[in-house]
Amino acid sequence: MSVLSENMRHLRGQQKYAQQKIADDLLITRGRYAKYEDGSSEPPIEILIRLSKYYRISIDLLVGLDLSKYSLEKMMKLPDNRTIFPITVDEKGENKIEIIPEKAQMGYLQGYSDPGYIEKLQTISLPFLRNGKFRAFPASGDSMPPFKNGTFIVGKYVENVSDLKSNKTYIFITQNEGVVYKRFKKKTSRNIMVSSDNPLYKPYDIKLAELVEIWEYACSINTAEFETETLDMMTVKDMFLSLKKEIDLIKKR
Repeated sequence: MSVLSENMRHLRGQQKYAQQKIADDLLITRGRYAKYEDGSSEPPIEILIRLSKYYRISIDLLVGLDLSKYSLEKMMKLPDNRTIFPITVDEKGENKIEIIPEKAQMGYLQGYSDPGYIEKLQTISLPFLRNGKFRAFPASGDSMPPFKNGTFIVGKYVENVSDLKSNKTYIFITQNEGVVYKRFKKKTSRNIMVSSDNPLYKPYDIKLAELVEIWEYACSINTAEFETETLDMMTVKDMFLSLKKEIDLIKKR
């Protein structure tokens, strides 16, 4: 049986409806409906649309995700009727946080809406992160000190761009750059301005049309301890930034 036929059987069982009732509601015969449910025939697009509206579930979920594994009440709706995030829990009832490894960062752009891709990711659970959907992304480069390569930034999913807070840090998933971790500065009608904490990098704009997902910083997980040299450099950096701010204030007077 296909994923779709299994889902049709599962959803009908949850409602405790007979095949005849579903068929009547879809305006087809029971025999035709039975073929779709047992997998001997595939429904045309107009029937898929009716099923989607009937159960209020997007078509991509109906045909691509085993719905028997998830609670529909614990799924988060996404804009544009995209795949929803199933908020899964471990045996202790804690949220499962998917981990996007370094090697899978570029693949995430192709797989973020593929339930099969997400299901294959490793997960962790953190008891202090609840009430939302969380995902962990690897930090890279030197634009956001003190996070070094190998650090994982855990983000909480943000549903609307209007929820962004000035000077807070976020993981932005974009069509062109992929996964970037930046500080949000401001929003215009077409863009958002972001900046790095490393002063060597200039702020820049991201087009709203290129934004795929936004994840607000929740916590970080270091996979290596800080070295003494690193801490010393951070102190020097803080002194440099403080001096730079004082010079800027003098120039404005």
